[in-house]
Amino acid sequence: MNLNLKFYLSLFIRRLPYFLVLLAIGSALGLTLASVLPPVYKAEAVLIVESQQIPGELAATTVQTEATEQLQIIQQRILTRDSLLEMANRLEIYPPNTTNASNNMAADEKVEDLRERISIVTTGGAVARGPVQATIVSVSFEAPTSQMSSAVTNEVVTMILRENILIRTNAAGQTLEFFENEVARLDQDLKTKGAEILAFQERNLDSLPDSLDFRRSQQAAAQERLLQMEREEAVLRDRRERLILLYERTGQVVATGPAQNLTPEARQLKSLQDEHTAILAVLSPTNPRVRVLAARIAVLEVTVAAQGSDGPSLSESGLQLTAYEIQLADLDGQLDFMRSQREQIAATMETLRVSIEATPGNAITLDTLQRDYANIRGQYDQAVGSRAAAETGDTLEALAKGQRITVIEQAIPPREPESPNRPLVAAAGIAGGLFLGLGLVILLELLNKSIRRPADLTSGLGITPFGTVPHFRTQWERVRRRAIFVTVFAVLLIGLPGILLFVHTQVTPLNTVVDQLFDKLGLASLAASVTA
Repeated sequence: MNLNLKFYLSLFIRRLPYFLVLLAIGSALGLTLASVLPPVYKAEAVLIVESQQIPGELAATTVQTEATEQLQIIQQRILTRDSLLEMANRLEIYPPNTTNASNNMAADEKVEDLRERISIVTTGGAVARGPVQATIVSVSFEAPTSQMSSAVTNEVVTMILRENILIRTNAAGQTLEFFENEVARLDQDLKTKGAEILAFQERNLDSLPDSLDFRRSQQAAAQERLLQMEREEAVLRDRRERLILLYERTGQVVATGPAQNLTPEARQLKSLQDEHTAILAVLSPTNPRVRVLAARIAVLEVTVAAQGSDGPSLSESGLQLTAYEIQLADLDGQLDFMRSQREQIAATMETLRVSIEATPGNAITLDTLQRDYANIRGQYDQAVGSRAAAETGDTLEALAKGQRITVIEQAIPPREPESPNRPLVAAAGIAGGLFLGLGLVILLELLNKSIRRPADLTSGLGITPFGTVPHFRTQWERVRRRAIFVTVFAVLLIGLPGILLFVHTQVTPLNTVVDQLFDKLGLASLAASVTA
């Protein structure tokens, strides 16, 4: 066992230059990066989302966006290309490099770099289970100086507050504008529909459904009056025939009481008055039939009064009429009057029939118009209520009494840089060189299949040697080997840091090179943990 340990130790000592070279490379890289990587300062501000200050039951806001969703919208608006470039130019985050113009970043590179350096983290808010937690927003920015870090962080906070107010006031204003336009539109629709209903009622004033019962009662009264007049006309015709028959047989007429001295109009008036008296015992004075009868009596009273002042009746030739002629003329006059009254009643009944038949169709049309009007009126009332709620919500947002974002901790310049962790970077470089050196030594020995000890002769050739003679290097070979090793080692320890420093200052920053290298290798998270 001791022999094996000595053998492996001798192998390691033989490969020691390779090990030391890789160790020197790793150490030089780690120490150089630890010394040249620029400091990264990270200032942080804390914001909180406050709920509506006035209870929603008393005055509700019209902006119903959930806090987390609204913060995501604000973040996307802030991180737009135009917004980031405007902020970078205003705050001079990327001052022009006068020594090397090739180091000036393009616009797309600036935008990508700012998006990586700006951090907006939201915690809390509504969760699926458990109580609702306060929504906390942490805003930070990584910069090479503490002043720039705090300045940019506070600028991002200002942009968040401004965007939040803009989003909420715009939403409330657009809601109010929508309902104002909706109320105006529905008000115009109400006026138009009301005008249509009024025009339809005026065109169909005599055939509307609300007067259908009255017109039916008029129709029934006219029908009854027509039947009565037909009976009265039949009686008058019978009297006329009997009068003519009596006069033809006897040559004279028989007076029947005081009525023989009455004119036809006077006798008709007396008949109507008797009928009016009999009807009043059964019907009300406001009954249509009673009103028609009273109107006829009034007309005949005027006619009879005029006849009384004219003296005795004369014929067309100026001769005084006989009693037969007077009675015959009276009967003819009554019959003519009955005939004209029947024609008037028939015309009235025809008008009533047409209007009654048109009433169902008009009722359907009017009901449709009124239903549309009622629907529009309901929408109008609802829009007016919604407009009032929108006005309240707009006032709340204008006075900043709704949900709002407030700053509870401003960003201040940090005293110490956030990164890099220089001891860790240096230790990582040394450890990397150490593991690479050991790996190279092991790999070289695994690939070397030559015979280096008696055991290899026995296992490889199947013979047992009597003795072995080792290889002895001359003094010159040992000196030359050591000189080469010392030279390479010195070059690595001195030249490599110098080359890295030159590249970092004159060509491109090493932190950018390291980030690009780790991004291509897919080890960006590992690089962040090492430099943090």
